[in-house]
Amino acid sequence: MQYTATLEEENKEIANRYKDLLKGTYEVLSKEDKELIRKAFDIAVDAHSKQRRKTGEPYIFHPIAVAKIVAKEIGLGAVSIAAALLHDVVEDTHYTLDDIEQQFGETIAKIVNGLTKISRLNKEQDASIQAENFRKMLLTLNDDVRVILIKIADRLHNMQTMNAMPEDKQLKIASETLYIYAPLAHRLGLYNIKTELEDLGLKYTEPDVYHDIVSKIKESKEEQQNYLERFSNTLKKGLDKENFTYEIKGRFKSIFSIRRKMVKQNVTFEEVYDKFAIRIIFKPATEDEKFEAWKIYSIVTDYFKPNPSRLRDWISQPKTTGYEALHITVIGPDAQWVEVQIRSERMNEIAEKGYAAHFKYKQGSDHESGLENWLNKLKESLENQNLNAVDFVEEFKLNLYSKEIYVFTPKGELKSLPKDATALDFAFSIHTDIGLKCRGAKVNGKLVPLSHTLNSGDQIEVITTNINKPNARWLDFVITARAKTKIRVALKEEEKKIAEEGKATLSRKLRHLKIPFNEKTINELVNYFKLRTSFDLFYRFGNGAIDNTQLKAFIGQRNSTFLNFFKSKLRRNSPTTHKEIIEDSDEVTEKYDALVFGKEEEKLDYKLSKCCNPIPGEKVFGFLTINDGIKVHKINCPNAISLQSNYAYRIIAAKWIDSTKQDFNVILQINGIDKAGIVNNVTRVISNNLGVFINSINIAGKEGVFNGKISLSVKNSTQLNKLIKSLQKVEGVKNVERVNRM
Repeated sequence: MQYTATLEEENKEIANRYKDLLKGTYEVLSKEDKELIRKAFDIAVDAHSKQRRKTGEPYIFHPIAVAKIVAKEIGLGAVSIAAALLHDVVEDTHYTLDDIEQQFGETIAKIVNGLTKISRLNKEQDASIQAENFRKMLLTLNDDVRVILIKIADRLHNMQTMNAMPEDKQLKIASETLYIYAPLAHRLGLYNIKTELEDLGLKYTEPDVYHDIVSKIKESKEEQQNYLERFSNTLKKGLDKENFTYEIKGRFKSIFSIRRKMVKQNVTFEEVYDKFAIRIIFKPATEDEKFEAWKIYSIVTDYFKPNPSRLRDWISQPKTTGYEALHITVIGPDAQWVEVQIRSERMNEIAEKGYAAHFKYKQGSDHESGLENWLNKLKESLENQNLNAVDFVEEFKLNLYSKEIYVFTPKGELKSLPKDATALDFAFSIHTDIGLKCRGAKVNGKLVPLSHTLNSGDQIEVITTNINKPNARWLDFVITARAKTKIRVALKEEEKKIAEEGKATLSRKLRHLKIPFNEKTINELVNYFKLRTSFDLFYRFGNGAIDNTQLKAFIGQRNSTFLNFFKSKLRRNSPTTHKEIIEDSDEVTEKYDALVFGKEEEKLDYKLSKCCNPIPGEKVFGFLTINDGIKVHKINCPNAISLQSNYAYRIIAAKWIDSTKQDFNVILQINGIDKAGIVNNVTRVISNNLGVFINSINIAGKEGVFNGKISLSVKNSTQLNKLIKSLQKVEGVKNVERVNRM
């Protein structure tokens, strides 16, 4: 519906909306705060005076609405309210950043600049993909976290007023909201805003589903109200008896969460068993909120039978977002499951306004801010520039929506980790060096492998060794972004070491064959083995993928005059020389022939897209089509921006891998004379072979002889044969052979 009003009516409406913005906050603002907000309002009105929204409304309605969300729903102060009023001024009008700094000072100018950078990112047509914009947006957090808080408020108002936009634009913005902004709001503790963003996102991405759930909620509204009254009346007796000052609120769960349960549990709306949520908000009579919350818990469970497995105590150990509450699920009237949330007034304000309220109640320097910890983790993940943007976003989001578990160090210190975290994730959460040197762990006193999944309440002791090295298999079972990032960096360093050793090996072999080790020879070898960089060549010599037989075959070919002439032509596009060794191990080669998908790097069925015809080695991503499975597109495909912006939830990270760099599992059977230190000598030989990793070892001695099996990861048969020969030279070892099973 198009907006129509006279100029006089518009001015009156603008004034009313400004008064509404200040209502409830005006009395707590200082004189200086009021003057600051008024000044920002006057400049925003002037700057946007000739602009209109798609609905025909004056554009100034939007900054006022954003400022209202910032003030009322997030609870930020005068500086943020002023910045929200000015957030589009530099981007859309004749005012410059210098003008803002002169009028309002450095802090507000910095926030407005951060918001302007984000706004420009969203308008860039040449940005490779939406995920890259997200990475850049997060970098603005280094300036001021209020940038993101105001941007979330801006996105919420845009989502609330999208009806006038074309359908394709609605779908793009809604997908981006579910992909980026709802998770961020969740992580910043803005639960009300997160819920509304998710519901509105569903409204535009799956409108039929959304409207169906809304209509069913409306149909049962009267029934819900009656149910709440019955539930409340029962509880009031016990709460009044104990002289609590309280309020009981009831509501349906969010539309998005009901939809998620319907999909996850494969049930209808009627079959979702805990659609109701009831909240008891109490005013503490003493300083011991925790004691009073548990007292209310006791009253609730006196009247209604609880489900013990559904108790959530976030008062003893608040979430990392600062959220505190007791959650219990009980059987209410008519045998319906009802979730009851118990919060003090302080806890409730933190739950609804996130970190802004958390700071308000923060007391003493030892009351640690979860936000600061989170920002430090964020900056750590931003340091890893090796990931492509899609991988970066997926890994970043691993820690956003994840449920938390709480575990203990050997000294009893409490640590929070995402649900399904492993012993190795825990090791990396303590320190990078501990993670990299971790060879096992004790959970509750019992020895477990690195891949062991932790549970709340576990006590973990990490076992380290200086000779341990990370391997690619670790990436299969760690789930935290920190662990994945550090393992990848370490693996690259390991590859560099192997390449350095390979370079030395090749130099020695060529010298023995009376062939000069120079740029010309290196280029000939690179071309002969169909590689692209000298790094690839040295790496293959280091891990044994290229052996003496292949090197002699090269020498035989090298003596052919015709082939020398042919190779001289190839060298006009000269590859990277040995002088540039190990500068970029990500460079693709012709041997990058296997395509893998997702965080787990799985091999899946796929088709190459005809719109861009990707070839092995090119940077690509997977797109999950409705009828045709996974289609693979180049990152710079003409359709990439459209696909990744509109259907981000259907994008799968994909990459070509070099089969010569893959690990293969083998099992060796070993026996011989049982001597002191025999196991130690065997494991030392294995550890001295670069790129070989022990998966498991089982050796037993009996009556002077030993027999056992060792499970290993190796790169290729050359490496395996070399290792077997080395093991056969160990004193006491009589026989080593490869077998099929442990």
